[in-house]
Amino acid sequence: MRRLARGDRLVLATHNAGKVREIAALLRPFGIETVSAASLGLAEPEEDAPDFAGNARLKAVAAARAAGLPALADDSGFCVAGLDGAPGVLSARWAGPGRDFVYAMTRVRYELAEGDPHAWFVCALCLAWPDSDEAPVFEGRVDGVVVWPPRGTLGFGYDPIFRPEGGTQTFGEMPPADKEAISHRSRAFAQLVSACLPTEPAP
Repeated sequence: MRRLARGDRLVLATHNAGKVREIAALLRPFGIETVSAASLGLAEPEEDAPDFAGNARLKAVAAARAAGLPALADDSGFCVAGLDGAPGVLSARWAGPGRDFVYAMTRVRYELAEGDPHAWFVCALCLAWPDSDEAPVFEGRVDGVVVWPPRGTLGFGYDPIFRPEGGTQTFGEMPPADKEAISHRSRAFAQLVSACLPTEPAP
């Protein structure tokens, strides 16, 4: 499988500032230079795939071809057992055009009511190349429960209402390093590291 090299420039194919920060921090030790799709003025493609992997591939391929650079896309979402896995791939859409996640979290609470609070985050990472059809996808998952009311301001999205299994803090309360150690994104990223990043981190 094709690998990135130290010093390579990589497009982060997302307009979500929180995701850009998290992914850039994960890549930094490997000497990869990152640039966001938003800073390049790249349009966001329609995310109409039925699953996270499909949407990640759509975004990565579109960004790689538009920028002429390798691109890494993340498609992730929040899934709740008592809502039959919703909001799932529609996690961002539940927040509306203004990305109002206070509204989205309230909607989860309202629709869940006394249903099963078991919940999980899923992350699919896809690395695409501008000159190849190769676009592998790596998936990670972390399980936990929905809590209410929301707690913490350190995360983004649905983080304040998600407490991971075995933990006492929500993702919204955890310092970034603690969240990254166990998150769905870090678990997908570990697979990406093994397959596609430089074999040793930069000194």
